[in-house]
Amino acid sequence: MFKGNSNLGHGAILLLAIALFYGFSTIQHSSRLRTKMEHAIRTTYEVDTFRLETLRVPETVDAVTQIAFNGSRLFGIRKQKTIIGYAYLGEAKSMKKVFDYVVLFHPDLSIKKSKVLIYREDYGQQIGSQRWLKQFIGLAPGENAIYGDNIDAIAGATISASSMTRAVDALLQGVNVLKQKEIIN
Repeated sequence: MFKGNSNLGHGAILLLAIALFYGFSTIQHSSRLRTKMEHAIRTTYEVDTFRLETLRVPETVDAVTQIAFNGSRLFGIRKQKTIIGYAYLGEAKSMKKVFDYVVLFHPDLSIKKSKVLIYREDYGQQIGSQRWLKQFIGLAPGENAIYGDNIDAIAGATISASSMTRAVDALLQGVNVLKQKEIIN
């Protein structure tokens, strides 16, 4: 049987619990994903320098939206002291895997641009084309994105395109809740 300082064992357990809590409380993005998102921000907003501020959404509000906002997903984009926009970093399902995307918003919360950052399938890559993604530009909180209605379908990318459309629609509805609750302007 191991004999020793019981406080040491309790301290190790406490450190492990803290590490697990903080490890799961925010999503750790890969450097590749972060680099792609920052590049999208630079080119879309035409800025060299900016600061991303993670926006925290109260759990009670996050729980009533169809899309997760907490965990380093929602950001304010600042150039010096001015908010120049917002960014949402999300995942959506493709046929067998998931893909990462970013939706960039104007300060008025209408969509400025959406971009597929990392797509992990051999089929369906057409959803990454700006020709298709530009359909989301201008949509505002509370408006709907409906696959096959105001968002065109894509042959050969049905699952991914439908998934991206549902994700953007849920995002718009969620941002509308955040706007109504004055969490973001």
